[in-house]
Amino acid sequence: MLDLIVETLDDTVSTMTTVFVMLFITGMMTEMGLFHRLSAISRPLVSLSHLPAAAASTFMVSFGSTIAANTMIARLKEEGHLSDRQVFFSAIMNGVPVYFRELFTYQLAFVVPILGICVGGIYAAVSISAGIIRLILVMILGRAYLKEDEKSSPQMPESPERRNLRDAALRSLLGQKQIFFRMTVLYFIMTLLVLYLNNEGFFQSLDVLPIAHLFGVPPATVIPITIYVASPKAGMILLGPMIQNGNISEIQALIVLMLGSMFMLPVYAIKSMMPNYTSVFGMRMGLSLVVVSTGINIMVRLLVLVLLLMATG
Repeated sequence: MLDLIVETLDDTVSTMTTVFVMLFITGMMTEMGLFHRLSAISRPLVSLSHLPAAAASTFMVSFGSTIAANTMIARLKEEGHLSDRQVFFSAIMNGVPVYFRELFTYQLAFVVPILGICVGGIYAAVSISAGIIRLILVMILGRAYLKEDEKSSPQMPESPERRNLRDAALRSLLGQKQIFFRMTVLYFIMTLLVLYLNNEGFFQSLDVLPIAHLFGVPPATVIPITIYVASPKAGMILLGPMIQNGNISEIQALIVLMLGSMFMLPVYAIKSMMPNYTSVFGMRMGLSLVVVSTGINIMVRLLVLVLLLMATG
C-alpha cells in the first residue's frame, strides 16, 4: 500500500504542478480581460445555448486546456455567478474542442497513417461526430432547460476591468488558492483509488472474448481488441497490418475499432476523467459529467457499430 501512496503522490505532484501553472496563466489572462475579447468568436454558440457570456470565455480557454477552462467555471460558481445547470452545460461544452485538437494531433498524425485513409478516415469522422453531437445536445438542452434571461445575469461581470501584470498575478493566485487545494486533495484520493483497482487487476480482468464472438469478428482480432482497451495506439498498430494484408476487411476492422472503443471509454473515464472532473466540480457533479460525456461517446460508437453490422448482414 505504501508503494501505491508514493506513486499517487508522484502523479499528483506532477499533474497538479502543470495544472497550477495553467490555472495561474489563464487566471492572469482572465483578470487582464484578454479572454473577454476573444470570447466574441464563440459567443453565438453560447448565446444559442442560453449560456451566460462567461461560458464563451471558458470555451475559448478549453482549446488550450479543458481543466483550466472547467476550473474557471467552478470558480465562477463558487463566487455565485453561475447556477448548477449553467456549470453543467458549460462543462459539457468545454469538452468539445478536444475533439478538434485531436483531429490534428492524433487522428491525422497517427490514426490515418496506421489504419489507412478509409478506415482511419472513418474512425476520425466518428470521433469528430461525437464532438459535434455533444455541442448540438448542449444547444438543444440549454435552450430547453436554461431561461433566456439567465444569459446575462446581473451578477456576471460582462466586461472585466483590465489590470496591470502585478495586480492580475496577485488576484489570480488569491482566486485559485482555495479551489486548487480542493482539487489537489480530491485528485489524490481518486488517483489512489484508480491505482489500487489497477493493482488488483480490475481493469485487466475485463474479458472482451464473449462480446467479440457475439458480433462475429474474426478470432485473430480478439487480441487487438483486448490490447486496444488498455492502449488504443498499441491496438491500432496491431490492427493496421491485418488490414493491409487482407486478413480482415475494412468493415471488420471498423467493427473491431468500435467494439474496442466501447470497452476502452469506460476504462478511460475511470482512470483519467473521473479524477479530473471530481477534483474540479466535486463528486456529485463530477461523476454526472463523466457519465454523460462517456455515454455520448459510447452511444455514437454503438450507432456506428449497428450500421456496420447492418451493412454486413
